[in-house]
Amino acid sequence: MEQTITREAALELLKKYNEDKFHIQHAYTVEGVMRWYAQELGYGEDVDFWGMVGLLHDIDFEQFPEEHCIKAPELLRAGGVGEEMIHAICSHAYGMHVDVKPEHEMEKVLFATDELTGLIWASALMRPTKSVMGMELKSLKKKYKSKGFAAGCSREVIEKGAEMLGWDLNDLLEKTIKAMEACEATVNEQMQ
Repeated sequence: MEQTITREAALELLKKYNEDKFHIQHAYTVEGVMRWYAQELGYGEDVDFWGMVGLLHDIDFEQFPEEHCIKAPELLRAGGVGEEMIHAICSHAYGMHVDVKPEHEMEKVLFATDELTGLIWASALMRPTKSVMGMELKSLKKKYKSKGFAAGCSREVIEKGAEMLGWDLNDLLEKTIKAMEACEATVNEQMQ
């Protein structure tokens, strides 16, 4: 996978269009989750590419929510991002805002985990520790089933993502908890 932008340049680009702490933290979280999945699924040589896709996936969301992943290609190209990465980034909005279908396993992972990281983070905030560490699947599933909890996190998208990957929903939930546990300290550090 061709990486045409450094992490430093990607971070600068992200912060050019995103100022809200929540959006920055979400970008760092999805970056960490994508890096974890790259290693877990045997794409270690592409870990930086996977991470960069996670970091930049919502580049246009804060300023252009109605044009999410429609405005992104323009912003990304202007920032020096290559077409392969642009496709990967835009594919996470497939069926919602764009017709860019997730094809590579990495794109399917992004599609499946983007909304899920939000749901897991909302669950973590309900815990006394405010942390994902030690979160159990049954605890997350209870919140997942509650339609009113983190209502902005689409269960339909999460389930569609699991289906695209050919994974059981519980596997996706459990793996993503592990991925978030693995990157939580780094995300917290970056948010300092």
